[in-house]
Amino acid sequence: MANKIDIKEFVPSEAPPRYSARDFDGDVDPKRDDFDEGLTLPDINTTPMFINIGPTHPATHGTFRVYAQLDGETVEKAGVDVGYLHRGFEKIVEIKQYNQIIPYTDRLNYCSGLTNNVAFCKAVERMMGIEVPPRTIAIRVIIMEIQRIMDHMICCGTNIVDIGALTNFWYFYNARDKLNDVLEALTGARLTYTYTRVGGLAWDLPDGWRENVKAAIKEIPSAIKDVRGLVAKNRIFQDRTRGVGQISGENAINFGWTGPCLRASGVDLDLRKVRPYYGYEDLEFDIPIGSNGDVYDRIIVRIEEMHESLKIIHQMIDRVPDGPINVDDKRVTLPPKQKVHTSMEALINHFKLVIDGVQPPPGRIYDATETPNGELGFYIISDGSGHPYRIKVRPPCFYTMNALKFLVEGGMVADIVAILGGLNVIAGELDR
Repeated sequence: MANKIDIKEFVPSEAPPRYSARDFDGDVDPKRDDFDEGLTLPDINTTPMFINIGPTHPATHGTFRVYAQLDGETVEKAGVDVGYLHRGFEKIVEIKQYNQIIPYTDRLNYCSGLTNNVAFCKAVERMMGIEVPPRTIAIRVIIMEIQRIMDHMICCGTNIVDIGALTNFWYFYNARDKLNDVLEALTGARLTYTYTRVGGLAWDLPDGWRENVKAAIKEIPSAIKDVRGLVAKNRIFQDRTRGVGQISGENAINFGWTGPCLRASGVDLDLRKVRPYYGYEDLEFDIPIGSNGDVYDRIIVRIEEMHESLKIIHQMIDRVPDGPINVDDKRVTLPPKQKVHTSMEALINHFKLVIDGVQPPPGRIYDATETPNGELGFYIISDGSGHPYRIKVRPPCFYTMNALKFLVEGGMVADIVAILGGLNVIAGELDR
């Protein structure tokens, strides 16, 4: 059952009063005949103003530009420019072996690189008909949910900072840093992890890692409680987020939205539930659903999802079975070093995998994973060689960005910043 979030209806405030020219300090020049008793501010300031937000504005959280036409502080029209961070991901991977592509996936949504690693390997494994070992599945689920929490902390923390509250970010950042320590102990990195491999993982868990995870996730509930305590009844936060950037579930679907932003608009869609993988169907967790589809709902849905990810981690951390971390399949897994030194067959197998790489059979496949931003999909075409003929990425935030013009027009210029933060647009994933 989905966990509905109870959010009161937003009631817009009354329209601001209209001011006469004589309400301002100073005398009106009697020789001027362009002033009269009924003159108002809109009559005086009739020329629209054009401003750029980005592509290097800190509030855009990435290199893209919003070009806005303003009437006072109201956004009459807006245009959105993307492509400033285009790195040619989909083209460069055509000359890379499948395992060599994994570091490039880290640079998509770089706030949760491990989920990108898993999503890509999962697609290739499905194309090859490979089922990874149970130990690998358990580890992948745990690291994906850790990354979901970390991604939501960055999104919510920076979004609340953008509308004027800094303290919340430090509560989230301190707890997030504990999780980053855990991932650094596992992968050796804190941002671009490259931990998965087609058919398994790069290496096994270090000693004491599960105990460290349990210690780190104890910090999360108190951080969430502190943040909610600061914003739940804060009048400024409510005014800046309730009713701002609203979108209905129907319109969100038409734009191609997925993930927390779609669920904030009342649509109960999560791939972990509707198209389960890695045993998610056997885990107990709820899907938080909003009702108004505004900035407030998008923040609260993510905060509630952190609690659900904690539930999943608690269920999985003591269920990690013993066994191998890589599938016993010569097509994808390097033989043990000892066998390479003593067996001609193992030496040849090692040589072929290193030189030619993993070679899926000719064909095509689309596979998607529920990442922190929504449905991250990989459409892969294989010609049977060691590198893909074609890869097309379905980045979730590309579709939320498509709706930005629709969301900001008619609102205030300050609302652009609040709306952008709630969409969690990551330029590396957006432009690829």
